[in-house]
Amino acid sequence: MSDELELLRDWDAGASPLTEPARAQARHRLLNTITRTERHPDTGPSRRRAMRLATAGVLAMAVTGTAVLIATEGEGPDRAGTVAPQMLNAAAAKVLNGAAAYAGQQETPVAPRGDQFIYSKRIIKETDRKTGKVTTFVDMNWDSVDGSKRSLTMERGNVMWEEPDGSSVWPPREWHKLKKLPTDPEKLVPAIISAHGTTDQSIHDLSGDDWWHAQFLLGELLKQPVLPPGMRPAAYEALALVPGVKTIAGVKDSAGRTGVGIAYTGQGAQKGSYLIFDAKSYAFLGFRSEGSTASGRTYIQLSHTVEWAIVDRLKQHPKAPYSL
Repeated sequence: MSDELELLRDWDAGASPLTEPARAQARHRLLNTITRTERHPDTGPSRRRAMRLATAGVLAMAVTGTAVLIATEGEGPDRAGTVAPQMLNAAAAKVLNGAAAYAGQQETPVAPRGDQFIYSKRIIKETDRKTGKVTTFVDMNWDSVDGSKRSLTMERGNVMWEEPDGSSVWPPREWHKLKKLPTDPEKLVPAIISAHGTTDQSIHDLSGDDWWHAQFLLGELLKQPVLPPGMRPAAYEALALVPGVKTIAGVKDSAGRTGVGIAYTGQGAQKGSYLIFDAKSYAFLGFRSEGSTASGRTYIQLSHTVEWAIVDRLKQHPKAPYSL
């Protein structure tokens, strides 16, 4: 391994230093490369080649200041038959890991009873692309904690009663199912994919289809107004591991607050959809998406949850809800 150590020793000392998130990711990926090569010596590149590729990724960041990290030991075919290296964006990882830290500090420990409901209030603003007209919806939901009672859901002002039919939905409404999800980001990704019948592989063996599925399921999980302790930070950190996420500067949420967007640009990406965070505190602000109606009208949708609470009855409005 002396060649790799010489590479590390001799890189341009005048280059700008790595940021702490970038340094942490580089170290993390380098160690993952070493570990996986040791576990699967007959299925991957040689230890020397793996080390050289991982080291080259670290050096590229150090010397050129690029915000891209190599996340695998090289190139390999994904399920669509294309061949491309999986890439991680350090700027996106910084925002998402910052969001995880912020969420961990702001967590409100709750232990709802099975017979209770999770109440939430959400603001949705839709802007017609052609006319510029803005339509605002105020949606309120009451979800049964254990899934044994009817839930009341509002979507863009439409009221829907959902019976406790025992069907599997994502994210699961049942609190005990949410609590079973791992809070280790690298275990959370394959766990949520496996729950939907896609794969039970290690995070290091996921394909392009798997990563698309993972980022979608993580986004849906983060729409939940309240999650078990540690789950929201884990979901943000897991999203930071997804190849193809990037930052979009200067975006506004449904409350008019300016922040930074996190968009998925990998295989199967949905154009115009991203999460919005405060650019300084990394507090989560809301979601953005683009859609169309049956008549062909297209619109931009912005949404954010303004409050939530644990209540005892359907349609009960809490006196002191938690604000977001």
